[in-house]
Amino acid sequence: MSALAVDGGRLLADLDALSAIGRRGRGVERIAFGPDDVRAREWLAERLEEAGLEARIDGIGNVHGRWPSPRAVLAGSHVDSVARGGRLDGALGVVAALEAARALRAAGACDAGVGLDVVAFADEEGTFRGTLGSRAFCGEVDDDELAAAGDAAGRSLGDALAAAGWAGRPLERLDPARHVAYLELHIEQGPVLDRAGERLGVVTGIVGMRRFEVVFEGRADHAGTTPPQLRRDAGAAAVRYATAFLDAVARAGGPESVGNVGAVRLWPGAGNVVPERASVLVEYRDRAPERLRALDAAVEPLAAAAAAQARVEVAVTEVVRMAGVAMDPELVAALGRAAEACGAPARTMPSGAGHDAMVVGRHLPSGMLFAPSIGGRSHCEEEETDPADLVLAARTLATAIAAVADRAAHGAQEGGTACASS
Repeated sequence: MSALAVDGGRLLADLDALSAIGRRGRGVERIAFGPDDVRAREWLAERLEEAGLEARIDGIGNVHGRWPSPRAVLAGSHVDSVARGGRLDGALGVVAALEAARALRAAGACDAGVGLDVVAFADEEGTFRGTLGSRAFCGEVDDDELAAAGDAAGRSLGDALAAAGWAGRPLERLDPARHVAYLELHIEQGPVLDRAGERLGVVTGIVGMRRFEVVFEGRADHAGTTPPQLRRDAGAAAVRYATAFLDAVARAGGPESVGNVGAVRLWPGAGNVVPERASVLVEYRDRAPERLRALDAAVEPLAAAAAAQARVEVAVTEVVRMAGVAMDPELVAALGRAAEACGAPARTMPSGAGHDAMVVGRHLPSGMLFAPSIGGRSHCEEEETDPADLVLAARTLATAIAAVADRAAHGAQEGGTACASS
């Protein structure tokens, strides 16, 4: 496998241009379907057209750049962000896929009937629904979910799409007869590569995730005059539950298990009032289904025990359930070989964060490549990667795409596996 040349200066300039849209301090804020997200998608569509792809923004906000060929590798990520987010999360994968399309065309590397389609999925971050764009692209979203989707401010998805000018447009769809594989470059969003001094990571699988809201209902009383044994203290139950939950993750989980108590809210929230209501938002992630099942089994009994001790009622509601997915072994190997060809052997590693590849990987052979995050920082203004590592990662992605496309073209001629690596 030979490394493919990319224009590193152009890649970095495009990242700078994209990060100027919605800039907030050192980072960006492009909330899904907001004005800056719309501007970013329109900017991308223009760049894709300039690169020789047919670009469309569909009825859910997905940007799809289509290579003029009957079959194609699909590559990309997302351009929406969290509030006060970083400039590389998602954006790197989209701009690198754009640069790969230019490099492949310049090298004549996809002239055998298998090209490169570039995609920027909508609302990966979940302002209205998590991984909304990739799930719609893969046919996982029905009309009822779209009708019910809204943001935290109460705005409906339909209103947001209408304001963006995209309502009523046809949806772009994954086409198994066309798309031979999906590749996504992303910053790691964690410290593993940076601490090890390694410049590339090839993802072996993306973890499954669960999120629950646990609500305790007690009784408000004067905190100075009500003896502890007579209280129905929802706040005490919440604190006990949060501690027990983290202990359970440490006990029942494995080396890749992570748990988080993301929010604790108390009502009425006064220092001299026993809380009558308390809400705890918990989350856990792991690649292994059996460890997820073990933690699933612990959530309600732990909540019931905390409620009984505090003499309160409890309700447990599942908020998110996402299955993990393994990356395609042949694409893992292809990305590893591309990294070797580019002079930086890659670490194989799991992804603890969710990505669009998790969705697409349920329908199409998929692979992910990581660039290091300095200090492991992400979802914040301090999110950054060394520019040399950004260029290296983009070159590795383009090299892998060329190899997968070439193998798919020759595999089709020879009756071989479409996405096998060369």
